[in-house]
Amino acid sequence: MPLQSLPALFMRGGTSNGLVFDVRDLPADRAAWDAIFLAAMGSPDPNGRQLDGMGGGVSSLSKVCVIAPSSRDDADIDYTFAQVSVGAASVDYAGNCGNMAAAMAPAALRLGLIRAEGAEARVRIHNTNTARIIVATFPLEDGQLAPDGDLAIDGVAGAAAPIRLDFLDPGGAKTGKLLPTGRTRDRLALPDGSEVEASLVDAANPCVFVAASDLGKSGTEHPDDLQADPAFLERIEAIRQAGSVRMGLTPDLASAAKLASIPKVAIVAPPAEAKLLSGRVLAPEDMHLLVRMMSMGQAHRAVPITGAICLGLACRLAGSIPASCARPDDAALTLAHPSGTV
Repeated sequence: MPLQSLPALFMRGGTSNGLVFDVRDLPADRAAWDAIFLAAMGSPDPNGRQLDGMGGGVSSLSKVCVIAPSSRDDADIDYTFAQVSVGAASVDYAGNCGNMAAAMAPAALRLGLIRAEGAEARVRIHNTNTARIIVATFPLEDGQLAPDGDLAIDGVAGAAAPIRLDFLDPGGAKTGKLLPTGRTRDRLALPDGSEVEASLVDAANPCVFVAASDLGKSGTEHPDDLQADPAFLERIEAIRQAGSVRMGLTPDLASAAKLASIPKVAIVAPPAEAKLLSGRVLAPEDMHLLVRMMSMGQAHRAVPITGAICLGLACRLAGSIPASCARPDDAALTLAHPSGTV
């Protein structure tokens, strides 16, 4: 097949990066998108490195975003997120990516889909994956994102301008309910005959939260250690699939296995001393809750923005597993992840 070229932006958003396409540069037939996105990312790659593409070998670096003129009166642009599998020929459009959402308004300015004037931009983003509105606010310079600033994010080197995201009405992003089962805790039956207690919450993206101690973990584990534990990975995937069915996202386990991007699964634990990827050590008083989140079968090196939103809300739901693990506080919650805190 002859080589083809398509214009795209390569951008970082939060602790993720990916390719951003203007919908006008893609085929009108969406069935043709998957092949383009897989080739652009270098998937599938059985070696897990995506050397023939722009992917980085982990789920947070294997992402594609498509922006378009808005299809809604209450938004300025449409944003469709595609999670590209590293090892399989699979592109999943089920969930949203909050990290990459931070890059969408600056990308729309760069590609000329919208214009902005003054010292600050306020752009309403319609995420088509979840049918929710996200409002991005950031400083401007000559009608574009003013990139320089002193805001630092754990897991990202250096500092840059702040991009504020307001997720409007995030509850029930995929199921229509903050608590899809109507309960703050459920018992999930797994294929091996065992059961596990979980909190099933749908906000920004649907998530399944399990106590780390119920899986023989502390919540302080290095992502590589979790990734090197096949029994843990197998159990986490079984929990994810069971949660998908219980939340009504899929009708059965076979369908849940194919819908790999949601729900997200996380293990949570009470505050404890935790060594970060950088080597820095967090003290228990530096956090309200420990979290290790899984994405596309991989241990996340930070915590996805949508996952943090869902977890934050779960911590405020009396009786939920995150609420029972979190250090009580009426102020903002600090979640500790492998790269630091959010």
